Order: sequence, then C-alpha cells, then structure tokens
Amino acid sequence: MTVESALDQARELLFAEAASLDERRWNDWLGLFTPECEYWIPAWRDELTLVTEPTREISLLYFKGRARLEERVARITAGLSAASVPLPRTTHMVTNVRIAQRDDARLEVRANWQVMACRFAQVSTLFGSYEYSIVRDTDRWRIDRKKIVLMNDVIDTVLDIYHV
Repeated sequence: MTVESALDQARELLFAEAASLDERRWNDWLGLFTPECEYWIPAWRDELTLVTEPTREISLLYFKGRARLEERVARITAGLSAASVPLPRTTHMVTNVRIAQRDDARLEVRANWQVMACRFAQVSTLFGSYEYSIVRDTDRWRIDRKKIVLMNDVIDTVLDIYHV
C-alpha cells in the first residue's frame, strides 16, 4: 500500500465517522469501531501535560470496548441522558490528516478537528487533535483506538461523544 493510498483510506474513514455523528447515524458510527476498541479523551494534568493512564487517572471520557460505546449511544437515543435532550446540531470538521505509521494491517493516523454545536440557540466550538489506530478488518478499515485531545477543555456544557 502506498502512502497516498493509505492516506486516502484513512481520510475516508475519518470523514465517514464525522458524517455519521453529524447525521446521527449511530449504528453506522458504531460499525466503524472494532469490538475491543478504546475511546479516550484524557484530562489535562496541568496547562501542558495530559494524563497518561486512562484506567488510573481522571479522563474526560473513557470507554473500553464497543459495547461501552453502544451503551452510551443507547442512553442518548432513548432520551435517558438528560444532558443530551435535545441533542445539539453539530458539524465536525476534520483536517490535516496524516499517517504516522503504516503497514498492511494497521495505520497510525493523526488529525486535527473542530466541532461546532448549536443547542438552545447557543453556539459552542471545541477543537483539538485526534490520534487513531485503525486496523484492516477483512474488506474495510475499523477504528481500534481513538484518543481525542481537547485543547479548550474549559467548557460550559457536558461533554459527550457527539461533541468531539
């Protein structure tokens, strides 16, 4: 696989994920992850240092396994998450996608992101960087690990999967 081909495939996956979230196609979004995936938004220890151990330190969000993501989506779609009623309208923008490492079965991908959200006539903007580990699963790529660095972590709302 060439660098250009890997980059094209990585972009397609990241853009598909963003569109699935914006369009609230939750099953499509969940289908992009492996069963044993890790989804992590680390907290900032101080102004320059992120926490490094999601199971021993405070995280903004941490889900181990797609089943945990499925539980979160079920709460959101059933209206059991008061913070998610109503859901905000969102636009995810993914940019500066680049391959950090690659082989035929795994890609390490980095990207920058920004999400604009509107809820109760208030607009918010969150931004940061993504680190993905994506793996080849028969005929398609799936997300095995997603680390989301939230640069503006002082926010006036709850944080959920659709915000990042």
